Amino acid sequence: MTDNSLTPVEELIEEFPAHSVGGGLALLLGLLGTFGGIGAAVSAAAVTSVAGKAVLITGGILVSITALFFLCGLNMIAPGEARVVQLFGRYRGTLRDDGLRWVNPLTSRTKLSTRVRNHETPVLKVNDAYGNPIELAAVIVWRVQDTAQATFEVDNYLEFVATQTEAAVRHIAIEYPYDAHDEDGLSLRGNAEEITEKLAVELRDRVRTAGVQIIESRFTHLAYAPEIASAMLQRQQAGAVVAARRQIVDGAVGMVEAALARITEQDIVELDNERKAAMVSNLMVVLCGDRAPQPVLNTGTLYS
Repeated sequence: MTDNSLTPVEELIEEFPAHSVGGGLALLLGLLGTFGGIGAAVSAAAVTSVAGKAVLITGGILVSITALFFLCGLNMIAPGEARVVQLFGRYRGTLRDDGLRWVNPLTSRTKLSTRVRNHETPVLKVNDAYGNPIELAAVIVWRVQDTAQATFEVDNYLEFVATQTEAAVRHIAIEYPYDAHDEDGLSLRGNAEEITEKLAVELRDRVRTAGVQIIESRFTHLAYAPEIASAMLQRQQAGAVVAARRQIVDGAVGMVEAALARITEQDIVELDNERKAAMVSNLMVVLCGDRAPQPVLNTGTLYS
């Protein structure tokens, strides 16, 4: 009979401090034992008894070996570094206190950097939400927050961060367009701050297993792919021309409206609907034209 019950999710290993003592006293004791053992072995030459010589030499060698083995437990830890301690394959904690520390010499200690790092992705070629090929690259600022997870939960946390960063950048690129057709929609070019914040949130979720903290993320390269760059540039230029024309027309309409209102208020001249239409047409041509108009003077009356 098949068991369809759900397998419980395995809990992640969490970092905890390793048991250690100050290395200064351990270093002093180790050196005293080493030199004491050597001195005992050397002093055997002054002893006439064969048994006494054997005891001093054997004891001195054993004391020196024990002291040297004791010194193997010393660790020099610089700021921004940590040591992951294992005893016979089991995690026994992490050393983070800088300086000279001593732990059980039988343990193995793996050095990890906890400094802030940068990772910049190569220029990636992907399709945006509209299917347009674009090129983009990003840089993230990160550091190891949990040394136990970085060591035991992933095979290589450096490669893991690089792969997950590239995957997150690709996913963000296909979720949003380079330029949004809708003014209220988000776009990679127009809403860089919002998009990079979403990228940081997605990266935090992806690399949480590796015990990595994402501090900041930014796009360093964003452009259309070369094969469509010229066409998209023409489109952007056309959009800019249309927007400028719209603004010019809006301003011209307001000026014409103000001119007609002022003529009527000050009773400068009385115009019928046909003359008003002609005046509006002439003013719109003058205000919206690309070139300077060539005026035609009417030397007759208003209606001839």
